[in-house]
Amino acid sequence: MRFIDYSAIITLAWSRYSSAKKINTVEDISAKVSTNHVFKVNFQGGPFVIAKISHFGHYEHFKEDHQIINVLANNLLYPYEHFVGRALTKNNEVFTYHYHHTGVDIWVVFYNPIRTQDRLPKILSRQQIGILGEELARFHLACADLQDVLPPSSKTMEKDLLDLLNILDSEEGQFEHRLVMDEIREQCNLFFENGKKLDYKAFDSIPVFIDWNIGNFSVTKDTRLYSRWDYDWFRMSTRVLDFYFFARVVREEGDQTAFSYSIDPFREERFIHFLQHYHKVFPLSENEVRFIKEAYRFFLLNYVVKFGKYFFLSRFALKLKQEAFEIYFPSLTTFDTEDLLKALKI
Repeated sequence: MRFIDYSAIITLAWSRYSSAKKINTVEDISAKVSTNHVFKVNFQGGPFVIAKISHFGHYEHFKEDHQIINVLANNLLYPYEHFVGRALTKNNEVFTYHYHHTGVDIWVVFYNPIRTQDRLPKILSRQQIGILGEELARFHLACADLQDVLPPSSKTMEKDLLDLLNILDSEEGQFEHRLVMDEIREQCNLFFENGKKLDYKAFDSIPVFIDWNIGNFSVTKDTRLYSRWDYDWFRMSTRVLDFYFFARVVREEGDQTAFSYSIDPFREERFIHFLQHYHKVFPLSENEVRFIKEAYRFFLLNYVVKFGKYFFLSRFALKLKQEAFEIYFPSLTTFDTEDLLKALKI
């Protein structure tokens, strides 16, 4: 693996942002379970900021996403006015730095530190599950209220999957996915066909963070959402994309550090209880509930198959990709959303 001096790149990025404060140290605070890189930038004489580095996808999308997140952070009303971290800005826009030199292509954004409270317990009580369902619904409502305020997003689920299909036609893609190319095409086509039947493009597009494992957000002592960080999977899309990780959080065995993306959390009564409380606050349509199945398919295709090697350490990425085709995609044929519709009385 090629050595990349992230500290030097962050120092260079900061010099482009400001010369008023000098960096003392750059401390790697990454979670070490994925390829994500997050750093604490300590200044001479005190305070610090957080530097986030990314190196895959498109710089334009990176810049666009963080601009949307910042507008969201600045416009959310109580009780979410401090929920999302604020990026540093320059000349009235989010400051991002694009480093491109000798084959290294890296993007940097700086964030003010965000306040945190409690982390959810590994296994939630039934009461906590109900509160969490209502909290997500309220947060989604707050985001939906800002649809006319937020900048446009160029990313869509359709574009992401068409991009995946284009990758299959490249030399690199044919090598990387050589054993499962037909299966990838089949799953993409199923998403397009089923999504069209459900008219998914007509769903409201709101900010969704998707990766809601309990290490990415904090809550108050009474399980109210307090703060959220880690915006790697952020996008403007249907709220349904947020449900899978909450199903994992509320499942009977609790949120796990082991990487596995089985569909089983959707089958548990605990998720139904969560969804009932969500639905009570922010009602779901029949098509949105049916689309839960396709949102899961999209999650596997985009974040496990297409981008897995960037999000996860290699040993996890290979395991998840193999399980996707041996276990996860086949399980979709036996997953029926009728039980969810019945529980929600839709």
